[in-house]
Amino acid sequence: MSPVSSHAPPGPSPLHTVQVLGGGNAGSSAHVRSLAAGLVARGVRVTVCAPDETDLAYDFTGIGAGHVPVPRSSDPASVAALRAACSGADLVHAHGLHASLRAALALSGRSTPLVVTWHDQPHAEGARARLLRLLERRVVRAATVVLGTTSHLVDRARRRGARDARLAAVSVPRPRGTDGHRDPESSRSKVRAELGSTGRPLLLAVGSLDRLREHGLLLDAAHAWRRLDPQPLVAVAGEGPPRAALQRRIEDEDLPVRLLGRRGDVGRLLAAADLALLPGTGEARSVLAQEALHARVPLVAARTGALAELVGGAAELVPQGDPAAFAAAVVRLLGDAGRREELRDAGTRQAATWPTEDETVAQVLSVYDELTRPQPLA
Repeated sequence: MSPVSSHAPPGPSPLHTVQVLGGGNAGSSAHVRSLAAGLVARGVRVTVCAPDETDLAYDFTGIGAGHVPVPRSSDPASVAALRAACSGADLVHAHGLHASLRAALALSGRSTPLVVTWHDQPHAEGARARLLRLLERRVVRAATVVLGTTSHLVDRARRRGARDARLAAVSVPRPRGTDGHRDPESSRSKVRAELGSTGRPLLLAVGSLDRLREHGLLLDAAHAWRRLDPQPLVAVAGEGPPRAALQRRIEDEDLPVRLLGRRGDVGRLLAAADLALLPGTGEARSVLAQEALHARVPLVAARTGALAELVGGAAELVPQGDPAAFAAAVVRLLGDAGRREELRDAGTRQAATWPTEDETVAQVLSVYDELTRPQPLA
């Protein structure tokens, strides 16, 4: 009789997923960090392929994921680096159109399942719009499953030829420093003093300084707020190439606006704010909108189908591209404490309908399991 082995037979190897990011927006990066943390906690091996600066900002390695630096470029060297990183992966999950295109190129000729999440709807005009449609078709036809964070994105993927497109709303962790109530002992008064907003309303906008965020519209609207007493201060957290031009306008037109640059303490800023402002379309599933509702900060935003789907009736939504309407909505809210309290309560109820981080991870894992489960023999 053969001796009994003292070692148990080895179990199955853990699922290995590669998450591909292009360095994109805050929503997709925050989602990948949350997703990676949840997957690692459930025994999944996770490698995040993203630019070095994205790992520095979101610390994927700090939550137990591996990190492979891959530039945002689609040049052959970057695609080759991504192809090497995906070698041996059970499944690849790419986030955003450009990251998905690179993943599709890297997996060409391989049978590795590709999951694609579309977090935003890209905007383009003329010849660039035609190129965008071609890229989207290339991506969705390479993908095994396309997940859209809004119903509009799911419909868009199906129109482009996706064989399997599903709705997958993603959660965004609450920002640090926002717990749904105002503590008089908190740093609220300190933040307001630092920003120069003691004794005056504080209005907060957050997001990269780019055309889609409509910061120019925000400055147009700020003209109306100069006439209020006390005069509100608009604080803008974000960075981007238009900063110098925006700063010149602020100074030339004597507007009550401060550009704060890139900030890592959005939670503290929100906890100190009277209103959150979202003047542009930006993301399909706005991080600021979610954070504001979680933090019980009334939100004024430009109306889009995706945003209305996200916030329901828990925000003041105004027509896009209308600075007068945006300014008027802010003035009304500042003068109506009862309406602000209604929006805080509505925001709490709406946020409770969104998926939790655990629910989001469980949903994604069910897709992974479906795509990697061994198929029965015929």
